[in-house]
This record gives sequence, structure tokens and C-alpha cells, in this order.
Amino acid sequence: MRHLDSAGAAEAAESGLQLAEGEPLGSGEQPMAAETAGTPAPRRYWLCDSLQCWSGAQPVGSLFVKKVQDVHAVEISGFRCVVQMTVIFPCLIYRKTGFIGPKDQRILLIARGALGSTAMILFFYALQSTSLADATVITFSSPVFTSIFACIFLKEKYSPWDALFTIFAITGVILIVRPPFLFHFNTTGMDRSYSVHLKGTFAAIGHAVFAAATLVILRKMGKSVDYFLSIWYYVVLGLIECVIVLFILGEWSLPYCGLDRLFLLLIGLFGLGGQVFLTKALQIEKAGLVAIMKTMDVVFAFTFQVIFFNDVPTWWTVGGALCVIASSTGAAIRKWCESCK
Repeated sequence: MRHLDSAGAAEAAESGLQLAEGEPLGSGEQPMAAETAGTPAPRRYWLCDSLQCWSGAQPVGSLFVKKVQDVHAVEISGFRCVVQMTVIFPCLIYRKTGFIGPKDQRILLIARGALGSTAMILFFYALQSTSLADATVITFSSPVFTSIFACIFLKEKYSPWDALFTIFAITGVILIVRPPFLFHFNTTGMDRSYSVHLKGTFAAIGHAVFAAATLVILRKMGKSVDYFLSIWYYVVLGLIECVIVLFILGEWSLPYCGLDRLFLLLIGLFGLGGQVFLTKALQIEKAGLVAIMKTMDVVFAFTFQVIFFNDVPTWWTVGGALCVIASSTGAAIRKWCESCK
């Protein structure tokens, strides 16, 4: 079984980097039932179901984050950690894996939890500060940072193709940010002040960096750590981090609206669901194909932004999205081709 976590995707999510840069699975890996029966047909149905559920879970969770009113991004992250902790705790008891993990992996688990939870907080802040489409697209630059970190810490090769994909991602982010010193236009017409938009953009970039670092740690640990234990460290350290930050900021407050409380519950459930379906998809199919399907997140983000917020993206955003998606998809296809050799 391959143990990966998108949260931080969500991590994430919440991020797509596990897909674009993860070690590819063998094409012969199938669900146990299909393997036992000896028939390849169920494998494709399992893949379609897992990918469709996972592709929908991540953007829906992001939509709920945008819909929550008057609740700080750090507090939303804390609520998500609590919800996921209540689910992961009995799973660890059932699997009898313990709550600490192997002694030689605990430092990596702590680093994974701290970096992953920071990535989650930054992504939620980005969603609150800029548009749903912009925040989602920028997080797709994670594979670029993953390649760089893997080259530095895992001694993996950084090829000219990686450099090309990096240029595409940087170009896409610039088109989305549209710095005035390059584009010479008036930013007062934006729905939010440009300074807030810029803060959200940097938060999304920060998410991409921390999520990439999280993936490198996950790959370093490999299969020696149970998947649920990895998430456990993520939610526990994430909750501690959120409580400390909220105490410093003095932003702790329960949502007044019952609908917001429902949204907070759904954010946790959809986030966990996205991780589960992502893992199932990676167990069934190669990471390259899953990464290509991951681009549906952007389609959902643009669609939700128009339908629920009546916010039509600019052509600059569309162009930036195409550049970033080209970078992420290109990296996935290159890994896929390498695995087939």
C-alpha cells in the first residue's frame, strides 16, 4: 500500500504535488478483489470512482472555506484538525499502529506534521484573501518546488525539463499576481484591495513551498510509516499550532451562524475524504494519470467562483492558470514516461 497525504493538500489539498512528483505505482497494481478474480475490468471502474470523488471533494472543501464568514483562517484550520482527529483516533486503535510511530521516524513525522499544518493554514488564508480560482491555481506550482527540494535533499536529478516547467509556473503566477511595475495598470478596480490580494497570493505560494517540503519528507519516510499515523501527526501538531497562533492573535471566536458551523464540519469531512480517495486512486493507477486528473480542481474552482460568488475570472487569470497547469501536467507526464521505460 502506498501511504500519501494530500492535505496539507490537501496538503494536500489541498496541493496535487503528491501526484505530480510521487514515485509512480506499477501499472499492474489493482484492488484486491480484481486481483483475486483475475479480471482487469473492475480496476478501471475503481479508478473512475476514486478520481471522481476525490476531484470533487477538494474543491468543495475550498468552497466551504470561502463561504465561512467572520472566522479566521487559523481557526478554520483548527476546526478541521479536530474533525479529522475524531476520525483518525479510532482508526489508529483499530489498526494497532500506536500513536508515536517508529523511533527512527519520529523527527520526520514531527517535521511532516508541522510543515503540513502550516501549508494548510496558508492555503485557507489564501482562500480568504484572494479569489478561489487564483488560490487554487497558484497551489499547482507545488511540483516545481518539489523538484527543487528533491534535488537538494534526495539527490534526485533536476533536468532541463524541470527548469522549463519552473519557468511556466513562474510565468503563470506572475500573470495571476499582475504586479503593477510590470503591467502598469490601476488596481483600484479589484473587488478587494490589491494589498490583500497580494497577501493571499504570497500565502498560496507559501502553501506550495511547505506542501512540497511535506512531500519530500513523505517520500523520505517511504512505506515505513502507516498512512493514518502520518495524518495523526498532521492533525495533532496542526491543532497545537492553531491554538498557539490564535492565542497570540487573539482571534478565537465561535461562529455565530449555524450554517458556518455546518461548513466547518464539512471542511473537515471533505478534507479527510479527499485524502482517502486520493490514496485509493494512487493504489489503483500510476501517479501520472492521477496528476492529470487533478487538473479538474482548477475547472471546479473556476466554476464555483462564477456560480457561487458571481466573480468572472479575468483573461490574465485564465492565462496564468493555463501556464501553471501546463507546468504541473508536464511534470506528471514526464514522470509517467520515465516510469514506463
